[in-house]
Amino acid sequence: MAVSEPPSIDDFSPSGGTLVLRWFCWTIVVCLFAFLVNVYLNYWLGWPGTPTLFARTGLDPSQIVLYGLAVVIPLGLVLTTSRRSLRRDSLAMGAIAAYIVRAAFWTVFLVGIADTAISFLRVEGLLPALIGQGLTEDLGRSRFRGPYVHLPLIALSLVISAFSRTLGFTWLALLVVLAEFAIVISRFVFSYEQAFMGDLVRFWYGGLFLFSSAYTLLEDGHVRVDVLYAGFRDRTKGLVNAIGALLLGIPLCWVVLAVGFGQRSSIITNPLLTIEVSQSGFGMYVKYLLAAFLAIFAISMMIQFAAYILEGVADIRGDPGKRRAAPAAAH
Repeated sequence: MAVSEPPSIDDFSPSGGTLVLRWFCWTIVVCLFAFLVNVYLNYWLGWPGTPTLFARTGLDPSQIVLYGLAVVIPLGLVLTTSRRSLRRDSLAMGAIAAYIVRAAFWTVFLVGIADTAISFLRVEGLLPALIGQGLTEDLGRSRFRGPYVHLPLIALSLVISAFSRTLGFTWLALLVVLAEFAIVISRFVFSYEQAFMGDLVRFWYGGLFLFSSAYTLLEDGHVRVDVLYAGFRDRTKGLVNAIGALLLGIPLCWVVLAVGFGQRSSIITNPLLTIEVSQSGFGMYVKYLLAAFLAIFAISMMIQFAAYILEGVADIRGDPGKRRAAPAAAH
């Protein structure tokens, strides 16, 4: 029996409701990046005005323009691609979230390896012989190690993630196990343990837990404490997913970002501004990056939730091209 090929996910006649929905979801994504640019301009460059739309005072004119563009640009995108399907937009948003997560994975991998090596050489007193006393003292200051060691590695991660299409969570999980195994062997066999060893495990594990959330959402792999959902039809599941993403997922991500970046002393802003490190002098200098993990989590999840709304509405309408998650990923 021959099976007809399903229609392309781009073959559909646009309606007013579809265009509005696409504009709404893309506005969420673009406003997110406008918010992040605004935070950078305020806290790092010292521009006047308020860092968020949730602050008490009014917006600076430059910020009004920034957020105005965040509304107009998605409108132009939607109008120039009016025949584009909801599923195609959902895939595009998922690709953006995947790129951010890939860059974050390579960042924790490269920074973890480099910072561990520096910390080991420092604690063993080997750095002066390799690079000189002056540079050794510089590497002992977070204000130097962050911009001159971590930042170039973050830039390299952005480049690598543009060409690499693997998210690498399996490898990151393996690295966490190997790092913990190294602690066990060094402690109980060689009676050797340093602060940077435990820091590396926490650094990699934090990245594994927070960065994989958006990917797990894409693959429908999060555990659902709901005995009813599994028996729902695709359209009912789409309704539940769209409403849940709109009323629960996106507001949660905005709360994380608003609280984390609300002011200079906030839980994300302050560690990044001061390049905060742990109190153990010979540990890894990555505590400030752990604060950034929370921001990456909220950013990637918000983009994926916006994609989830489009995918859910497409399921409600019965649009062709539904992506099926692998059985092993669904719970």
